[in-house]
Amino acid sequence: MDIQQIRNVGIIAHGGAGKTTLAEALLFDAKATDRMGKVDDGSSNFDYDPEEIRRKITISTSFHHYVWDKVEVTLADTPGYINFEADTRSCLRVLDGAILVVNAVSGVEVQTEKMWSLARAADVPVIAFVSKMDRERADPAKAVEEITDILKVPAVPVQLPIGKEAEFRGVIDLFRMKAMMYKGDTGEFTLQEIPADLAAEASSAREKLVESCAESDDALIEKFLEGTALTDEEIRDGFRAGVRAMRFLPVLYGSALRNIAVQPVLDLVNFALPDPSYRGEVEGTNPKKKVAEKRPISANAPFSAQVFKTMADPYAGKLSIFKIFSGTLTPDMSPLNSSKDAVERIGQILRLEGKKQKAVGSASAGEIVAVAKFKETSTGDTLCDPKAPIVFERPVPLEAVISFAVRPKTRNDEDKLGSSLARMIEEDPTLRFRKDPQTNEFILAGMGETHVEVAVEKLKRVYGVEVELRTQKIAYFETLKGKSEAQGKHKKQTGGRGQYGDCWIRLEPQPRGKGFEYVDGIVGGSIPRQYIPAVEKGIVERMSKGVIAGYPMVDVRATVFDGSFHNVDSSEMAFKIAGSLAFRKAALAARPVLLEPIAEMEVVIPEENVGDIIGDLNGRRGRVLGVDALGKSQVVRCQVPLAEVLRYSSDLRSITSGRGQFTMKVSHYEEIPAVIAEKVISESKKVMGEEEEE
Repeated sequence: MDIQQIRNVGIIAHGGAGKTTLAEALLFDAKATDRMGKVDDGSSNFDYDPEEIRRKITISTSFHHYVWDKVEVTLADTPGYINFEADTRSCLRVLDGAILVVNAVSGVEVQTEKMWSLARAADVPVIAFVSKMDRERADPAKAVEEITDILKVPAVPVQLPIGKEAEFRGVIDLFRMKAMMYKGDTGEFTLQEIPADLAAEASSAREKLVESCAESDDALIEKFLEGTALTDEEIRDGFRAGVRAMRFLPVLYGSALRNIAVQPVLDLVNFALPDPSYRGEVEGTNPKKKVAEKRPISANAPFSAQVFKTMADPYAGKLSIFKIFSGTLTPDMSPLNSSKDAVERIGQILRLEGKKQKAVGSASAGEIVAVAKFKETSTGDTLCDPKAPIVFERPVPLEAVISFAVRPKTRNDEDKLGSSLARMIEEDPTLRFRKDPQTNEFILAGMGETHVEVAVEKLKRVYGVEVELRTQKIAYFETLKGKSEAQGKHKKQTGGRGQYGDCWIRLEPQPRGKGFEYVDGIVGGSIPRQYIPAVEKGIVERMSKGVIAGYPMVDVRATVFDGSFHNVDSSEMAFKIAGSLAFRKAALAARPVLLEPIAEMEVVIPEENVGDIIGDLNGRRGRVLGVDALGKSQVVRCQVPLAEVLRYSSDLRSITSGRGQFTMKVSHYEEIPAVIAEKVISESKKVMGEEEEE
């Protein structure tokens, strides 16, 4: 396939902007489908997962193929909600263009800005589509103004809307200077002369469009400033150059639900967005020579590709989705997984068409395809010609922001939990699963409460594993604020050989995060050398249980400086017990305190909610570090005890009417206020008592 006739395009937006509806309309108008699927009734070609149908949101990027004017397009419908943003990030790394959907009613929203910044960071050229022009309170002028002001990029309309809200019936094409008038919801239109009442506005907008095109090229701008008219070809060349350099953001208008002005989007994708070869080459590392190596994006170069997404298909099994950067792939090949030094076998090469796949005879540079049932390959791995090995950089997954304890309902569920989640994490690397050694809880972490809930539902539906989500126990620590010394003496006479161990230790606090340090301060042989490690073992064992609430003790220096022994009765076990006894006595005398984990948070909220959020954070013992502007939103940076924000997402939704977002990670540990420490200690002792009774 001619690489210049390939487009890989993602649709990006704030959740609810009409992204999936536009994707459906594009497929329908390109005759890739015989009807427009709808999110509301669960018939979408993109949102087909049961959880997507139930929640009416995009959870995972899905792909579909269409052909428009001989150009082969792979269309990716990406998630618009922050919980699933990582999937969008991953896909943008392999896309060559994007359509940014902006709601004509809501304008530029939090995730609109985020998606634009992600596209810029990935060097993915973008065109904008102002959606829902037929809705009540649609304000296209405001949407364009916000694109310029908030996204910090000139918005350049290539159309003018004809009417709005219920009166929206078409657009003026500023390239052809013709009106495209739509009748009904068929997508059909007629070209007409520009309405007289819009002629002056259209002429002015056309002039601004031509000027923006001219500014993309020094020769063109010089010609423009001299007053010489640019040819249509020059205007189009300047336009393409400006879009691909992201100097401006071209804007179209339409109603995807009513299929008004969708076809111009198909045309602009072909005309303005680049084919995969525009990047020129891709950089990796030669695994044999351990040096950087560049590979041209061409079908004539050796085969190379990278897996950017893994999916579990109920019929095909594990699907590895990858973009071919160079060369050609055929079913008879056995490419090298250079990330793991393993050879894979190719079965069928599959083109993705929603929840279905279509087998193709081959695939070449620039195409996005899938292969089922790779044995060793996972997300991020590189596939290549064994004779020309190369490894591409693996993307770094985002850190999870919220954690829950998961409790399997049955023993069978517990047995299957680890393996099932391992398969899910292969599909979604932003999920994290571990067993907390301190609390003995299974911990499932993700990008938000909804993200974790979706994972739990899938766990039940796909793998038959049922778990309960619970608020996780806080992993507290104990430490010391003072210094002390104490003797630990273990002496036992039973008639035969007895037990004797005697040591003196000194405890003192270490700087936070320094950990445990054991110092051998014995001089004169008061304790034989072979028993000094046993004292340390006793101390470490006692530290794991703490002295006030059963939590591990950290950041302590312990020095053994004196003691005594018995030639017959002394042993490693006796000195281990003595070390444990000495540590407990000394620790209790050295002002032991509890430490709690502190979360570092960024809360993105509408400006009108800043006061309420700061008040709420203060009530959670939080410290606000600063407030920064982010477009129409505000970012509150703060530090809050983790115990206070374990279920923060639901509270944030309530305060901001669902418009707030946050990220969170554990930053450090701090001493708990005395009043709260008393409650924690009391609860801990109660739990330990119940466990002893059991």
